[in-house]
Amino acid sequence: MEELIISLERQGVLHPVGRIVGNNSSDSCFAYSDNYLKSEDAAPVSLSLPLQTEPFSSAQTRNFFEGLLPEGFTRRNLAQCMHVAEGDYLSLLHGLGRECLGALCVSVPGEEVSASYSRITEEEVRQLAAEGASKSAELVLKSHLSLTGASGKVGLYYDSENSAWYLPQGTAPSTHIVKQSHVRLNGIVTNEQLSLLTAARCGIEIADSFIIDTGHGEDAEVLFAIRRYDRRFAADSKLVDGLPCPLRLHQEDFAQAMGIPADEKYEKEPRGYLRAMFDLLRRYSADPITDQLKLWDIVVFNFLVGNTDSHIKNFSLLYSPNQRAVRLAPAYDIVSTAVYPESTREMAFFIGDALSLDDLTRDSFRIAAREIGLGERMAMRRFDAMCEKFVPALRASASALATEGFPKALELEQRILETGGMKKVSGTF
Repeated sequence: MEELIISLERQGVLHPVGRIVGNNSSDSCFAYSDNYLKSEDAAPVSLSLPLQTEPFSSAQTRNFFEGLLPEGFTRRNLAQCMHVAEGDYLSLLHGLGRECLGALCVSVPGEEVSASYSRITEEEVRQLAAEGASKSAELVLKSHLSLTGASGKVGLYYDSENSAWYLPQGTAPSTHIVKQSHVRLNGIVTNEQLSLLTAARCGIEIADSFIIDTGHGEDAEVLFAIRRYDRRFAADSKLVDGLPCPLRLHQEDFAQAMGIPADEKYEKEPRGYLRAMFDLLRRYSADPITDQLKLWDIVVFNFLVGNTDSHIKNFSLLYSPNQRAVRLAPAYDIVSTAVYPESTREMAFFIGDALSLDDLTRDSFRIAAREIGLGERMAMRRFDAMCEKFVPALRASASALATEGFPKALELEQRILETGGMKKVSGTF
């Protein structure tokens, strides 16, 4: 019999909320504890797991909790290192769940886990840049950290005053997610920073990010660091190993919130993903009108920049400290995949009547606006405004990155204009 304790942090204190119990990953079910359900501040850990006394099904349990784990090569690497099956998500969750995305922590009964930070040397940072996913898997295993996604990434603590990096261990929170360059996709780090800076100049809320250059700006020498928006410092933050410890804010991605398995994050046949995303904001957001408009802007921007990997796990909901209010989280994981000939031209979900980037038109967005219940005139005004801002924002961002020592941004600027959605709508608005 397997048993995992699920705890939720509030104001720096972990509170047990329930447990997952079963014989193995195929039949284990999550249930809230009676004590938690009776507490005045009880709130669900997911919109797909509302407060109730009955256990959730094994499928509902897996859909949410497996969504906390890494995917792809990193997951395979971790499973091998832990000597467990890749499909055994409970064992992986137990090994990695001390520090998840959001405010959840996973443990076993009777387990006591401390928190600490260990300094990472400059050489280890260089190795992380050079060795890719294998090095990130090693650090993830050391830190018991669970981060979703298929790319090699690790959660680290950044002391900005001293430009020093630390590996969180036990229940110590990280402050940044650090990604390596992709071995097959040239210039991916510069690409992501360029895409995010352009999004910010277009009025889209993003998390702060920067490029870590351990050499001369080459792919094997750079890392991409993005500040975690689900971590915040308080004036009275406690110290761990002399470092102020951030507080965790809860979050979940749209796949988790909608109860959709991670392996169905791409919409291959029309299933109404975009409509469901807007319905979610309409029903649960503390400011549904503002958040729907923000989501619309991100969808339009992903089309213009040529981001065909904007699946439903790349959109998230961020909870307030008391978990009573939910808002659309800042945009993240925006990359122009269209600049790479080997990448798919299919978008991650249908927009109106089209899935392929090559089939999308301004009318596709008009159809989508009607389908999702957004005012058509207002939606198309925002579409046109985004198109007008896009090219100047892209050029300014590329120029700024080139000045900082990343001249590849200028080449990427041109390729984005040639391969993204902007080429399809220029001259039509």
